[in-house]
Amino acid sequence: MQAALRFGEIELKGQFMLGSNYTFLVTIHHGGQDFPAVYKPFGGEQPLWDFPDNTLALREVAAYLVSEGLGFHFVPYTILRTEGPHGPGSLQQYIQFDPEYHYFNFALEDKERLRPAVLFDLLINNADRKGSHLLVEEGTRKLWLIDHGICFHEQEKLRTVLWDFAGQPIPPELLSSLEHLPHLRGLLEPYLSRGEIAALSARARELLREPTFPFQPSDRRAMPWPLI
Repeated sequence: MQAALRFGEIELKGQFMLGSNYTFLVTIHHGGQDFPAVYKPFGGEQPLWDFPDNTLALREVAAYLVSEGLGFHFVPYTILRTEGPHGPGSLQQYIQFDPEYHYFNFALEDKERLRPAVLFDLLINNADRKGSHLLVEEGTRKLWLIDHGICFHEQEKLRTVLWDFAGQPIPPELLSSLEHLPHLRGLLEPYLSRGEIAALSARARELLREPTFPFQPSDRRAMPWPLI
């Protein structure tokens, strides 16, 4: 599958209509096989006042690299393709899931699996963790996280629906994963600015210094909209 996303032919199949940026369902043809994927071209990104233009696809790739580098493995395989039907953009493995099953109706056992996702969002400063961005794969029940285009800002931007564990200690086995972060700097440099990488490292140090899931801040909006 990874070779297909890297080298396969991209065929547009349809457009996801929800969301402010252009996002496409595509089929990747490679080696006589077809693979579904999600394509987000730079040209389909709507300008944001607080994020640099044409960087959202880069942040999608950075989120995958951090997830893999820290051993979480819950962001689908994501790369940057320099060519595509609408120009360069991110290309991500498509996950088969039930769109009617999301954070707001998760079973208790699935909600209990979300501590690593909360730590991940704190680390990458996720400004848009909606309830529908948490997927449970059909068949395997594996948890996946998607939509990381507005993450990694240098300033605090955390907006998330995941406040379930506020005030609870972060498990030591999760904190230990942060020790691998310094090794990712070189991998992240093509996708994030130096300031953003420095801020990522600073957030990791702060989490190690104060290993508690935070409460919602009272001085700003800390939930995305729409929630789902």
